[in-house]
Amino acid sequence: MSSKKFGSKFLKGLVTYRVTEGILPSVCEEFLSSLDCPRALTVLMLYRNGEHEQLAKLEINPLNYRDMAEFRDAYAATKFLSKFKGLSLSYDLDEVALTKFQEFEILCGQTNLRFKHLQRDPKFSGRVVWLHSAVIRKIERVLGEFSSEEFFSQPDWGPGASTMIKRREASPARKFQCETGVTRDLNDLIPLPILRAAYPLWGKHLEEMGYPTLQIGNKVITVPKDATTNRVIAVEPGINLWFQKAVGNMIGRRLRRCGIDLRYQSKNQRLAYKGSLSNLIASIDLSSASDSISRAVVEELLPPRWYSIMDSCRSHYGSQSGQPVLWNKFSSMGNGFTFQLESLIFFAVAFCCTEYLNQDVSLVSAYGDDVLLPSVCFELFQEMMDFYGFRVNGKKSHHDSPFRESCGAHYYLGVDVKPIYLKDKVESVLSIYRLANAIRRLAHRRSNYGCDARLRRTFELLVQKIPSALRLRIPDGYGDGGFIANLDEATPSRARDGIEGYHYYCVTEPGKTRYDDTDGYLLAALWKLPEVTVERQQTLAAHQLLLAKGNLSRESRARLQAIASLPRGHSQTAQSNKITMTGRTRLRVAKSLAQQWFDLGPWI
Repeated sequence: MSSKKFGSKFLKGLVTYRVTEGILPSVCEEFLSSLDCPRALTVLMLYRNGEHEQLAKLEINPLNYRDMAEFRDAYAATKFLSKFKGLSLSYDLDEVALTKFQEFEILCGQTNLRFKHLQRDPKFSGRVVWLHSAVIRKIERVLGEFSSEEFFSQPDWGPGASTMIKRREASPARKFQCETGVTRDLNDLIPLPILRAAYPLWGKHLEEMGYPTLQIGNKVITVPKDATTNRVIAVEPGINLWFQKAVGNMIGRRLRRCGIDLRYQSKNQRLAYKGSLSNLIASIDLSSASDSISRAVVEELLPPRWYSIMDSCRSHYGSQSGQPVLWNKFSSMGNGFTFQLESLIFFAVAFCCTEYLNQDVSLVSAYGDDVLLPSVCFELFQEMMDFYGFRVNGKKSHHDSPFRESCGAHYYLGVDVKPIYLKDKVESVLSIYRLANAIRRLAHRRSNYGCDARLRRTFELLVQKIPSALRLRIPDGYGDGGFIANLDEATPSRARDGIEGYHYYCVTEPGKTRYDDTDGYLLAALWKLPEVTVERQQTLAAHQLLLAKGNLSRESRARLQAIASLPRGHSQTAQSNKITMTGRTRLRVAKSLAQQWFDLGPWI
């Protein structure tokens, strides 16, 4: 059977098949039973009896367990349903999130008031005074001089919505084409004439669109987080977000010079592993860190020019539940530089605390609110966080136990005890693939030479829930488009014509696309080109000339698209002008090639 014919037949069966409703209780019971520990029994009883509020609030303390195996099983049981959206709760998750958001907004107001009269603050005494000055100097050394040229060359669009454009329409092309929303503060700093000078092509388009559309500020919304609460984020005006991303990228580049690379999480994970073995490194998590960055603290810590630019880019006001609000916080989640800003502050504080106590500063790292530093510095760091108006999350911070958690890595005495999370209802074949694969990978992590046989029944239960014709077998490391399997289980066909590897079928979910021939698409394609290439210079010159003459003809637009769509470093024929639609996907069966088939080992 040809690949096309097989794919068509398989997709028909995939779409028409309906997963039985009773699969979820049976899978939960089988998985928790296989763990065979007191905590698993507790979770199972709470789930069976509908005590979902108690289940969602279950906590675990590593100090209460005697060895790794005992903790690992209890931890897996506790976390399995901790993010499940199908739990029945008596309270509104949005209300819980907004109440907590408001609590930290009040805390930021109190911090602003304290820093307004800093010399009278009882917390500002002793070693805190020296450390505060050291943090200011450290941040100044990290940031250096503010570069206007870099500021205008580093912007980018975030992947999400803005106050004028919905998330499902939030492509770079759409934003270049339609986005004109900006706050008054940023418009005063960067008016249209400056935008036209910095971005001649886009500036002319903005002028034709009637720029600016003044916005009061950001808009507070909630998104799913876990079983107990949702997460609050603030949707920013589009032009503000464009320049916020520039500031964030600038801070990120400067942190990389100090060994903090926010593009990767490997340093935090590596230090968490070492900390679990030696207990010499603490892993720290902060509660609602992005909502705790008060305006006065940022003004106190950052160099004046950096603060002035960032203050103009942020939203001073916002809309919460339809009501205008003047924010006490400097920025929140949703702002384009919040992640880099909090990483900078926490790294500087952790570094200065470590230096003050004459410890090894190479053990310091920060990735957002995930901070690692020598364990002996934990109390001093906590004291400084309290001074700056942040709260250390004691439940997720570890310095006196064999357990460490940071950036998705979970270690107990150097052993990977990362749990799996059932987040959504099991309602489709793809969701069965994902859950079954998560269980098999967990089984592999629990055994040095294969897969823990205690979890085999749960895995096989999921496999048996779908017809044999839909049981695709794929190698590990290539996504979840089928059930991961060993080579002898899958029996794939070898590639021919001298190609090393194995062919296998898998289900993919590529994004739906649409064609775009607007100026916004052309601007987005141009912005992706390298900074200094002959193609980019030719494109900019051609685009300026054509726009100066008025509307683009079909022939001119086609020629310009051919240049703008060039891949980096090449001068080949352009690809078609397709735009991927956010959040909209389609199912497809692909015949893929695995260069090497990695086995997970037998069930033992």
